[in-house]
Amino acid sequence: MLRTHNNGELRLTNVNQTVTLCGWVQKTRDKGGMIWIDLRDRYGISQLMLEEGKTPKEVLDLARTFGREFVISATGLVVERLSKNDKIPTGDVEIKVTSLEVLNPAKLPPFLIEDDTDGGDDIRMKYRYLDLRRNPVRANLQLRHQVARFTRDYLDRQDFIEVETPVLIKSTPEGARDFVVPSRMNPGEFYALPQSPQTFKQLLMVSGFDRYYQIVKCFRDEDLRADRQPEFTQIDCEMSFIEQEDVLNMFEGLIRHLFLNVKNMELGEVSRMTYAHAMKYYGSDKPDIRFDMKFVELKSEEVDLTSGKDFVVFDSVDTVVGINAKGCAEYTRKQVDELTDFVKRPQIGAKGLIYLRYNADGTLKSSVDKFYSEEDLKKWAEAFGAEKGDLILILPGTGDKVRKQLNELRLEMGNRLGLRDPKKYAAHWVVDFPLLEYGEDENRWFAMHHPFTSPKPEDLQYLATGELGKIRANAYDLVINGVEVGGGSIRIFQKELQAKMFEVLGFSDEEAKHQFGFLMDAFEYGAPPHGGLAFGFDRLCSLFGGSDSIRDFIAFPKNNSGRDIMIDSPSTIDQKQMDELKIRTVL
Repeated sequence: MLRTHNNGELRLTNVNQTVTLCGWVQKTRDKGGMIWIDLRDRYGISQLMLEEGKTPKEVLDLARTFGREFVISATGLVVERLSKNDKIPTGDVEIKVTSLEVLNPAKLPPFLIEDDTDGGDDIRMKYRYLDLRRNPVRANLQLRHQVARFTRDYLDRQDFIEVETPVLIKSTPEGARDFVVPSRMNPGEFYALPQSPQTFKQLLMVSGFDRYYQIVKCFRDEDLRADRQPEFTQIDCEMSFIEQEDVLNMFEGLIRHLFLNVKNMELGEVSRMTYAHAMKYYGSDKPDIRFDMKFVELKSEEVDLTSGKDFVVFDSVDTVVGINAKGCAEYTRKQVDELTDFVKRPQIGAKGLIYLRYNADGTLKSSVDKFYSEEDLKKWAEAFGAEKGDLILILPGTGDKVRKQLNELRLEMGNRLGLRDPKKYAAHWVVDFPLLEYGEDENRWFAMHHPFTSPKPEDLQYLATGELGKIRANAYDLVINGVEVGGGSIRIFQKELQAKMFEVLGFSDEEAKHQFGFLMDAFEYGAPPHGGLAFGFDRLCSLFGGSDSIRDFIAFPKNNSGRDIMIDSPSTIDQKQMDELKIRTVL
């Protein structure tokens, strides 16, 4: 080894020891007669000390040539520091240098390698290998390592076996777009990169591996955002001879294990919520339940407190729904206008915002009080459980569409009121999803999750009657702080039911056989009841790290255009490769 110790381990117990350290020059402080060098590696920082008259002159001269990020080796005696630094673990000692060696000089970095750097996103991504030297980025990857280690620890103790599945597979419809790979040996044919190991883990259940897992790369060719990358990682799991409750208990146990070992905290109650409840009261299938602010309906199939007052905005819609922002009655007109502009943004799409202010003096003031009497507004306030000082925010619209719009407003108010504390965690399962959703543009039914999700046994009758919208899925998502961190389902394992599902989804017998014949064949050889779940590994890491972006927890991420600007990828390939692959581009 070139070093006897790393830069994070020397303590007072090492005083009077001769040591050799290696690392990168963080900074140099030359005070004329004294030189101090902060030497950094991934373990920490050690201070080197050189003194005129005591340190050999050639060593002093060499030290004065060092720039930031020079890679050096230093040998010297560990001594107690006169001026201690309680901000670093090695702050009680320093190394009185006797010899130095430059292992590799360095150009001046394009940004400061500091916790608070002066580098913007683009420049740091271009020089990602330098960005990875910074403490916060390194800590994120160390956290990622811990999540992986404790995941394997838990699953191993539960008798799961880790099995790798292929990366070059068959392209299948449904879900996101596949990334495809041309086959040189089979001209005109293509592999696909897996969106998930779904069919392979089901085949492993047929094979008798009743508890499988894999921390696996997945690929989806879709538009990017903070919690989405073209390649991402899942904790992919499957179990045989189980029911839904077994899966929920098993992987709630995993999440508790991770919180305890990674965050050193006990996760509180993990509640259950149906999809119908989530949409009705939160307008989202992944509601953030760290705060309340549930929806209240003023107009729906069950209630109507708005019609017959000649207010066409409410009369012309089937749903009027709102939230009670506690203690916000003092919001100014400017603040309310800001909220109106927020909900009218194109990505939200609301037509406008109605408010009801419950003033401190007990009076009610609304933006529609010329249409509604004091008695009408009191009924609204009672419906919301409003008290003096509250501000009720109301949106009109259509069914789930307006509820999704209100969900965005609810989250915005949660942010404004400081109710979405990243250090606070609230977890719950969302269950009983619809099995199918209807695509108006395509005029056909789609699987809400994937084609292998099992219907609730009590809802199978609706397959026969054609009431497809009533069928619930044996599916479940785990949501933490408004983020879907994992989801799965009990699978179809009978060939006849799987064939019926393909028929409902619009597959002909030939198409189903072409795409999934291998799976249908496997079901004829004794497929057990099975189900599973996949956690978004990157999302879990960002959740534990208190960040909204999964990019911060990936060593070499892509930007929002799906590009790796460090290695300039994707890129063109030369014509010889194109000819070998028998492909050409049409732009």
